[in-house]
This record gives sequence, structure tokens and C-alpha cells, in this order.
Amino acid sequence: MSNTIKYDLFISVGIDVGADFSWMSIALPNQTFVGKPFKILHSDLNSLAMTVSKIKEAEELYSLESRIFLESTGIYHYPRFCYLRDKGFHVYVINPIITKNSTNINIRKVHNDKFDSKKAALIGLKPDLKVSLMPSDLALDLRNLSREYYDLMDNRSAYVNKLQGELRMIFPQYLKVFSKITTNTAMTLLEKYTSPDKFLSAPKDEIIASIRSTARFGITYA
Repeated sequence: MSNTIKYDLFISVGIDVGADFSWMSIALPNQTFVGKPFKILHSDLNSLAMTVSKIKEAEELYSLESRIFLESTGIYHYPRFCYLRDKGFHVYVINPIITKNSTNINIRKVHNDKFDSKKAALIGLKPDLKVSLMPSDLALDLRNLSREYYDLMDNRSAYVNKLQGELRMIFPQYLKVFSKITTNTAMTLLEKYTSPDKFLSAPKDEIIASIRSTARFGITYA
């Protein structure tokens, strides 16, 4: 979903967001820049405070309100968006497709983080710019939790496949004993008896006791 910004005079702040640091450029309505691009270190509180200070200084110097534009970059722009929004700024997220297709921007055709932040600032001045609608904090939290859940499930599947592959190499009979190799009983036994020889040499009563302590099907099943 997107929304068009109502046009009036404002200072445009473009931020090219990276994983560990970002570059910020400040552009005036006449498309000239205020100073040089500023590097923001995400782990440095002083750097973050300096970011806010530079934007406010520009607002006071030119008597204009600022609008901040971040290009959507996976998950990395979320903390920057929330931080600047909580500082009282108007913050917007730009779809990367928009910045990529803006070839008529008056800036050298050089692709690096400094120039990308300048490009974002100039794109922010476009009167017909459409920005992404940011969901509520609760929706963002749920989205991040869902992403983390599916990531963990993918990792789990990879480890299960790896375990099954190892067992096919050294203990293929074990795969036929349980419907799922990752059940509590199967994993407990495999952790305790790590080879076919250890299973064969273990006392029968000991193995039965281990199965009874983890399975819910009683002594007969064990």
C-alpha cells in the first residue's frame, strides 16, 4: 500500500540504510544540499544523537520542517524509522523500485551509499512521490515474530534432514523404529546410546526405563 505526500516547502532528509551504519543527506526545496553526507553508526548513541541534532539545526537555519525518507531495506530500516519517528520527525519509507527507477535525478550516476542518500533526499522532494504506508507497532512486531518463526522452522527442517542423513550412514535401522526421529523418546535414546554397539550392549531394563520416562504408552509399549 502507498500514499502520496501533500506538497509544500520542506527540507528533505534522505537516508540510505545499511546493516551497521547509514548515510544521511539533507536537501533544500531548490535541490541543493546542506553540507556533506553524514555517516550514522547504529550502535553509537552519540552518532544517533548527532543525526537528530543535524536535522534540527537545518530546520532552524532555514525555518522549514523536515521530512525524512528511508528506502525499504529488509528489516534494517525499521529501527531507524522508529527511532526518528519517536524523536518527533515525519518519517516515510520509499519502495526500492521507486529509487531504482528515478533515473532523471540530477546527481552523478555513481552507486555508493553517500550518493544513494543524496538520491533519496532528492526523490523526497518530488511532489508526486508515493510512500509506503507503515503498519502499527503491533503489526510490525507480529510481522517480525512471524518472520522469525518461519526462519526457525526452516533451520529446524535443515537440522532434521542432516540428522536423518547421518543416521542413514551409521545407524539406518534406527530410522524405522519411530514414526518421527525427532520425538522426545527417539532423541533421548539417541543421546544416551550414540551407536548401534551401545544399544546392543545396554541392559534391556535400562532402555525400557528410558522409554517409559519419555513415552506415554505404558510398560507394554516400552
